[in-house]
Amino acid sequence: MKLSGPSFQHNQPIPSKFTGEGADVSPALKWEGAPVDTKSFALICDDPDAMSVAGRVWDHWLIWNIPATATELAENVEKKETVLGVAKQGMNGWPRLGYNGPMPPPGHGVHHYIFKLYALDTVLSLPAQATKKQLLDAMKGHVLAEAELVGTYERK
Repeated sequence: MKLSGPSFQHNQPIPSKFTGEGADVSPALKWEGAPVDTKSFALICDDPDAMSVAGRVWDHWLIWNIPATATELAENVEKKETVLGVAKQGMNGWPRLGYNGPMPPPGHGVHHYIFKLYALDTVLSLPAQATKKQLLDAMKGHVLAEAELVGTYERK
C-alpha cells in the first residue's frame, strides 16, 4: 500500500497552509494498493519529535472508519465527529476534535509529522472523540497493511 499527498512529498516540508501558523487545514492524501479484504481505513498523524518538548508523542489527527472504497481524503476535512458520512474523528493532543497541524516551539528544530494509514479487516465499533490509545487498542488484530507519509516542519 502506498500513501502520498499532492501538497508535499515524503520527508519534505509541509506547506504552512496545513500548520498552526497557516489556515490549519488538513492536507489532501491519496492511497493505492490496499488489500482486497479491506473493510475500512484508519489514519493517525503524530509528531514523535514532540517527546523532547511535551514528554510524549503529540497527536495531530485521528480518523477511522474511512470507507474501504475510498482512495483519498480531500483537503480540509471538517473538524466534526462524523465526516464522509461514516468516518469518525478522535481527540488530538490539544485535545481537540479533528486535524490540527504542525506547531512546534520556535527554534526547536525540524519536527517530523507521520501520517500513517492502516487498512483494516473490519469497521471499528469506536465512538468519535476516542484517544489514540483507544484507537490503537480497537485496531489490534485487524491491520491488513500500513503505509506512511512523513512531512517536516520547523518554526524559526
